[in-house]
Amino acid sequence: MAVFTHLTAEAVRDFLYAYDLSPFARHEGIAAGVENTNYHVFTEDDRYILTLFERRTPTADLPYFLAVMDHLSAHGISVPRPLHARDGRSLREVGGRPAALFTFLEGRDLKAPDAENARAAGTALAALHRAAAGFEQTRPNGMGPRAWQALYDKIRPGLDRYGESVPNEIGEATRRLSEAWSAPSSLPTGTIHADYFPDNVFFSRGKVSGIIDFYFACTDYLAYDLAIAALSWMPEDDDAPAHARAMIDGYSTVRPLTEEEHAALPLFFEAAALRFFLTRAHDDIFRTEGSVVTIKDPHVYLRRLRAARNATIGWEDESL
Repeated sequence: MAVFTHLTAEAVRDFLYAYDLSPFARHEGIAAGVENTNYHVFTEDDRYILTLFERRTPTADLPYFLAVMDHLSAHGISVPRPLHARDGRSLREVGGRPAALFTFLEGRDLKAPDAENARAAGTALAALHRAAAGFEQTRPNGMGPRAWQALYDKIRPGLDRYGESVPNEIGEATRRLSEAWSAPSSLPTGTIHADYFPDNVFFSRGKVSGIIDFYFACTDYLAYDLAIAALSWMPEDDDAPAHARAMIDGYSTVRPLTEEEHAALPLFFEAAALRFFLTRAHDDIFRTEGSVVTIKDPHVYLRRLRAARNATIGWEDESL
């Protein structure tokens, strides 16, 4: 979440007139994140999240993202539920951007989740996958191999800031992993979150209380979604795999992995590390001045890409 588009109180008040809500009180920008503009919106008796979808989120895909959240909410998963205005629409416009209003979720993300938190998050991810099984709409993964190559081509001139050999290293990884991507084509697929980082999972009283930020949701390998989650729940300054193992163990209590999915995890770990190095490097190289935004360190995923490639990160543990 971030603030790219600034709204006046009058603009927010006018936007809320389309809904059956109590009178507008105030709004506050939310600084965390890198994708869309988000505000806390307070009425006289409730609290909501207003999201303005910026150019990095494909406008044509917004109905899909909102439908995913509607479906999951209706099937018992605690996610932001899109509010429908009096005309029935959940997707509207404010500040020149497509926008939607969502229910507010209690809880907060954990700044330093431990392995047991990762285990609980893994259980919640498996429940999400099961709840999404009946969702019929599909969407290709917009951050799959084609996107890796496009991102690499765009950022290659700036990659030497991370090391002299990095441009060629990342180019080789992009080619190799793209070629390998179709190999596990018989694995289970479905609707995945595709960005299941700790800052997208809320906790309250030690339990998962909500899952947010579905703007990378798509149809892809379920085990790849788990690999993204397992990799991202490792502490940024520590590549020890305890958190990742706990994530996978928690997930498996609800949806056990097949032998084929276990075998594909090394590929998925490396692909996840590549994806997030590319996106973090892009945001670092092309940072937008004047916006309230959190730039995340690309070096973390460069290090994890190397560890996953060299099998030094501990995924070979027999419990996986």
